[in-house]
Amino acid sequence: MMRPKAALLAFMLLGAPGVATSIGATTPAPATAPAAAAPIDRQALVTRHNVTLTAIDRHAPVMLGNGDIGFTADITGLQTFPEQYSELAPLLTMAQWAWHSFPNPENYTEASGLIPVDVPGRGQRPYAWMKSWADAETNPAYTWLRANPHRFSLGRIGLTTGDGQPLDFAKVTSPTQILDLWTGTLTSRFTYDGQPVEVVTRVHPTLDAIAVDIRSPLVSAGKLAALVRYPGVKPSINPDPSDWTNRGKTVRQAQTSGAVTLKRTIDETVYYSRIAGSHIEARGEDDFLVRTKQGTKKADRLSFTVDYAQQPVDGALPATDQTAQAVAGHWQRFWTRGGAVDFSGSTDPRAAELERRVVLSQYLSAVNGAGELPPQEEGLFSNSWFGKFHLEMHPWHAAWQALWGHADLLERSLPWYLGNLDNARAEAARHGVKGAWWPKMTGPEGRNSPSLVSPFIMWQQPHPILLAELVWRADQRHTVLDRYGELVEATADLLASWPLDRNGRMDLGPPLIPAQENYDPLTTMNPTFEVEYFRWALSTAQAWRERRGLARNVDWDRALARIAPPAVKDGLYLPTETTPDFWTIAMSDACRKHASQPQCKNRDHPSFLMAYGFISGARIDRDTMRRTFEAVEASWDIRQTWGWDFPMMAMTAARLGAPEKAVDWLFADLKNNQWGPTGMTPRVHLDEHADELVPVSAGAGGVAMAVNPDGAGYRRAAETYFPSNGALLWAVGLMAGGWEGSTGHAPGFPKDGWTVRVEGLKPAP
Repeated sequence: MMRPKAALLAFMLLGAPGVATSIGATTPAPATAPAAAAPIDRQALVTRHNVTLTAIDRHAPVMLGNGDIGFTADITGLQTFPEQYSELAPLLTMAQWAWHSFPNPENYTEASGLIPVDVPGRGQRPYAWMKSWADAETNPAYTWLRANPHRFSLGRIGLTTGDGQPLDFAKVTSPTQILDLWTGTLTSRFTYDGQPVEVVTRVHPTLDAIAVDIRSPLVSAGKLAALVRYPGVKPSINPDPSDWTNRGKTVRQAQTSGAVTLKRTIDETVYYSRIAGSHIEARGEDDFLVRTKQGTKKADRLSFTVDYAQQPVDGALPATDQTAQAVAGHWQRFWTRGGAVDFSGSTDPRAAELERRVVLSQYLSAVNGAGELPPQEEGLFSNSWFGKFHLEMHPWHAAWQALWGHADLLERSLPWYLGNLDNARAEAARHGVKGAWWPKMTGPEGRNSPSLVSPFIMWQQPHPILLAELVWRADQRHTVLDRYGELVEATADLLASWPLDRNGRMDLGPPLIPAQENYDPLTTMNPTFEVEYFRWALSTAQAWRERRGLARNVDWDRALARIAPPAVKDGLYLPTETTPDFWTIAMSDACRKHASQPQCKNRDHPSFLMAYGFISGARIDRDTMRRTFEAVEASWDIRQTWGWDFPMMAMTAARLGAPEKAVDWLFADLKNNQWGPTGMTPRVHLDEHADELVPVSAGAGGVAMAVNPDGAGYRRAAETYFPSNGALLWAVGLMAGGWEGSTGHAPGFPKDGWTVRVEGLKPAP
């Protein structure tokens, strides 16, 4: 439940409910280990958190998928009633490979979105920088380059009457929908017009195919069918890209009474789709009715499969019964081969809810964050930022996979970096430095999208080293070093050459915007987290050279010795070296009450805490970080945080020896930390001046926004935010499985009230 403004202010000043007023300096005794060493009953652990819905939740349709395709289902198990759901929760079918661009008659290129920026010591360098949103109005190249390429929805599958007419929602009664996580099966039961209906929906594990099995007397009576529809792409794109007016072109390449093969063309985008099962009739160029054939002996079962692919696929689609076996086997392997954490037996009343969040986050992350590309923040659920992915979020989405025994899932997206090495090297060369420069907001082509912020974000630069290291720790074979050695080398070359050499010290920035994004890029220098993360990654890259039998790189060692230290003043870490008065201003009455004022920077991500949480910075003083953590609790406008901030703070608290605080921060009762019935969390922006519907705005990812009815001043910019799920799994993995240098069982959980059974987790770095 969203809380009133006064309560939020009290939270901001006093900290999270139950958070202690001081962090202990010593590591507490480990959490109580289970009395018996019996293996965790994986099936019981998973299935006690199956999703059950008995009514439409307008903001939380159920998702099915295999990592490369996602299918969002309504209460009927299909996509029958999209109008019953929030505009921020569209019913889509999206694939990692499904990208589209609108025509480009002006021939905009990457250079069209670059402007020169003065870089100390390097002259003018090209950045994809929009200085204001007004720039997008005066330079249409910015708009085109931001919006293209973009993800789109491949199709919609819904129930209809026997002759293809829409169902009447008022005739749907007594719905019960169960997502069986153990078998990846969605079973939806309801009554329509007085008759029972059961719909079972699955997504094939290796084909981008949706298998549907419908049982009802209405089927045998010819009164219930299914309609497969193919949309175009509308210019607004976000959050629902489907255009039902201009739908592209559909060509039937082959058709029998029980199968049809289609070629779809939208501008220059081409993809293929097949429908197989029962009787299929074309209803116009882009719609296909699936029903029982008239004049035959009818059964009450209607089964069919729809698939989508980039290229034509040979062979027949599997029968729905075959798909059922494949899907069940896939998900059972997922749940049994990876890590697990079981909180049963805990007396803390929050334990069952944390276990639910963990199980559902594993499922959602496997569906949305384990594909051939780094995931976008909304995964395959909807579009924000045109469906592009933000590389600085990649670890929050997927680092947990290697720690939880699923390094193979993480490795599905790492080839994108290898395939874009040449682009990244060209970007580094344009900036006059060595190595590979990784974009922030991009699509599969690897081009940085114009933005007020994106071109100056740099904390994604070490990520390939972190992700490769996690894979290595999970599978210490030389083949891992061979596979990612070049990626690690090129990334480390950038980390060592991009800092600016000033009087024997190497400074990060300017220009630079840290992970806490509310800083001037032209004046910001040496953010605490970034200076430590650059050094951590360079040290790790040197370890990779030694593992490969190579000599240490002297340029990297030079950078390690000379990168600026984390800035400290009055016993507290500063967010950046160039904000020496940060804490004086943050603790003033004005900023405690109105942190949105320009001089107040105590909002957004408290990312400097990541220097002793996300990583364990070698130069971080534990006592100084402890005091800094407490200062954040006392003065931060915690309303203006995102879903990954709470697990991030839990990681820091755990490393500081404060497991009670770690758990409390996982449960911070704030708008961006609300966990719905399907395990999804919202992304909410604070706008203290918003008092009416806010129109579509590229400034918030191009997503439609609306003021929440129970919280004036808040506007919701997307309904789900998957970095929350991945970050929770990373944090719980660290707290339960430990980290490098930790001791004892489940060192991040309190001893009292928590029984933590752990299997298959790797310690965090």
